[in-house]
Amino acid sequence: MAADAPPGEDSPDAPRPVIGESWLRVIGWGVDPERDRAQHPLSVAELEHRRQNSQLMTVLPVLNDGLLAAADAAQQIMVVTDAEGRVLWREGSAPVRRMADRLGFDKGADWTEGVVGTNAIGTALVARRPVLVHSAEHFVRSHHQWTCAAAPLHDPRDGRLLGTVDLSGPAHSFHPTTLSLVSAVARLAEGELRIRHHASLERLRSSAAPVLARIGGRALAVDPNGWTAGVSGMTPPDRVALPKAPQAGPLWLPRYGMCTLEPLPGGWLVRIGRDEPAAGPSRVLLDVSGRDGATVTVTGPAGGWTHELSPRHAELLFVLAVHHPDGRSAAELAQDLFGDRSRTVTVRAELSRLRRHLAGVLAHRPYRFADGVEVELRLPSRPGRLLPQSSAPAVAAARRG
Repeated sequence: MAADAPPGEDSPDAPRPVIGESWLRVIGWGVDPERDRAQHPLSVAELEHRRQNSQLMTVLPVLNDGLLAAADAAQQIMVVTDAEGRVLWREGSAPVRRMADRLGFDKGADWTEGVVGTNAIGTALVARRPVLVHSAEHFVRSHHQWTCAAAPLHDPRDGRLLGTVDLSGPAHSFHPTTLSLVSAVARLAEGELRIRHHASLERLRSSAAPVLARIGGRALAVDPNGWTAGVSGMTPPDRVALPKAPQAGPLWLPRYGMCTLEPLPGGWLVRIGRDEPAAGPSRVLLDVSGRDGATVTVTGPAGGWTHELSPRHAELLFVLAVHHPDGRSAAELAQDLFGDRSRTVTVRAELSRLRRHLAGVLAHRPYRFADGVEVELRLPSRPGRLLPQSSAPAVAAARRG
């Protein structure tokens, strides 16, 4: 897509339609062109939470590879926001980052039209298409020295808006092809999301296949967002409407009536019909007895499955198994893993990743194995061989007996 107007040229008397429409919106919201509104950036914890739960984290390498070199060469910065216009990541030229700091254009900032007026990020979020905003096209005068080009990023599965990617910098440094570059890289990132979605469904399909083969009635294997990976005894739908935070056990679904949910690695088993056996207490076997890695095996009414654990996830589950059923707070887990109670953001991020594989098995507030889950911990024959690569204080203490 070509840029809406090449930078460096005088603006026409009448603004371009995308700019004029934006000005009318921000005037209606009471934005002052002479004064920036006060920013209320996200806290460090909220910023990290949004990053960890954003699909855009998985495509940061694509965005970096496509845009960072150009940003550095042209004295620009690359910015990635969420769908609410909050800046999640900011990279690029150090001098330009310092200029952006003076505008409050930093990680956690709100860059929507209602806060900073007409700008590429906020306007692209409203227009739902790539936008270039050059110099005096910005509504707030303090932004007139800048030019920015942003493209929206969508979930390729359902078209849902995920956020934007933006290149911003001094107006004189922008090239007419900048918007085309940003738009092309945004499409590459959406393509990567599509590839990752298909790969995750294929992994879930492989894990679910033996479970579905043992079920006599109708059942589906779906990912955490309800996308179908496999079925038994029925025609596969594209997607099942799961609640936002599903839990193991009986559940009424609009299309299928009463169902039963059981956790699978990376998704859910949905057993359809009232005659299906109810999901009883699951059994979890945490095996940290070997030198070559740790595994967790979950057994339910439909059978069992095993998931290989990363070293950090093995440490987390070991601590939770030791403290079952009381569980641990984020601060306690930070002390157990790092010897530092303040590292709760890291702990919460790791547990968020772990719960994607163990949905319905792990609970929180405090973090623990869910009620009714039977937990077995398989340890090495000698305590000194417990998780040999781990330096976590809790693991070191357990090695000493």
